Amino acid sequence: MADLRLVWTLTGHGWADCGIGDARTEAEVTASYITNAPEDLLTAVARLLTGETETRAQFDAEPGQKLDTVARAVIRCFDEVSREYGESGYRGKWGEHFPRFELEALRSLWRRAGA
Repeated sequence: MADLRLVWTLTGHGWADCGIGDARTEAEVTASYITNAPEDLLTAVARLLTGETETRAQFDAEPGQKLDTVARAVIRCFDEVSREYGESGYRGKWGEHFPRFELEALRSLWRRAGA
């Protein structure tokens, strides 16, 4: 079993960075006081220990970037995924259809917003 590390760093009033990783991979998320992220995480793990087979903890943070920047980055990301895998390749790897409708809806809204 891999050695799992979890780091909770308070970065400011109501803000924390949470890092989790093992010898192969790691991830970092930011949480803010707008949700009960620490409590949710502790409760989720406790639920697993009581026998639940599935649980969820949610980390939310207020957007630190302009919405235009976020929308553009998401659109570019999924355009690249579409180019790299194609829609059938995506379905083969992900197991579900490529979110073409959602991507085009986002692109349309982004354009109308004056981006």
